[in-house]
Parts: sequence; structure tokens; C-alpha cells
Amino acid sequence: MSVFLRAQLPEDLPLLTGGDSPFADFGPTAPLFEPRPSALDGNGALAVIADDGQLAGDVGWNWHKWGPTSASRCPMIGIWLRPQYRGRGIGSTAQAELARLLFAHTQTNRVDAHTEIDNVAEQRALEAAGFSREGVIRGALWRDGVHRDGCLYSILRGDR
Repeated sequence: MSVFLRAQLPEDLPLLTGGDSPFADFGPTAPLFEPRPSALDGNGALAVIADDGQLAGDVGWNWHKWGPTSASRCPMIGIWLRPQYRGRGIGSTAQAELARLLFAHTQTNRVDAHTEIDNVAEQRALEAAGFSREGVIRGALWRDGVHRDGCLYSILRGDR
């Protein structure tokens, strides 16, 4: 499976809202008024273009720190795919490519990903992308009026 990641364009925005998801309140539901930034050193997102040349979804990241120094900083990535592009390996490929870009163009040693414990498809996608499951994060996700457990995944620079 091949995918291409590029900056989001204004014409992508109508396709990146609506939030169709296997989980009721997951996914983009509010209209986007401008594309998210694509600079890797800040919070942002990139459009995922499938091998048919169409917009499949987006991958995003938010930086956080595990420790007090800037060297402890790492991105937490996430993905959203339009329903017709799910289950085809696009998510695994896009997340692996985003991790590759982050390692190539930033100083980060670690890329994190987090998914709901019931989202087995995303867990498989992350593992196929080279991420390792580190454990369960208890009560970290809010969905449908209740806190839920999640799974923390990571890939390190040396894992590639």
C-alpha cells in the first residue's frame, strides 16, 4: 500500500469533517475553517492521499513532554480516515510515514500513539506500522459520558 502525505489544502476541509467513525463521538465533527499547520516542529496535521490519488483522511500530532527538558519532548500522533479508506492498510502506512518524517526532520527520539482499548483495528494498524504496545492507560479517554481505558504505543528512533 502506498500513500502520500502533504499539507492540507482549503479544498480538503469539507472531506475532513463529519466524523464518521466506529466510535460515536470520535473524529472531526466541527467544521475546519483553515488547514492545520504542517510544520513538524509544532502541533499540526497532514493530508493522507491514497494510491487512487484521493484524500483518504489526515494524520496529526501534538507535542508533549515526558520530562523537564526539551529533549524529553515527543509527538503524540493520531489518524482519521474516511470510511471508504479504512481496512486497507492506509492507516498503518500513513502512521509509519509520519513517524519516519518526524525522525528525519526533528530531534525527537520517540513518537507516541494512543487509542481506545476497544479499538482493535487501530491497535493492529499501529503494530503493523512498527509501534510497540507499552501498556494500558486507565481512564484517560472520555467518550459517551464515561472515562475509558486506552492503550499507549510508541516507536523509538532506534526501532526503525
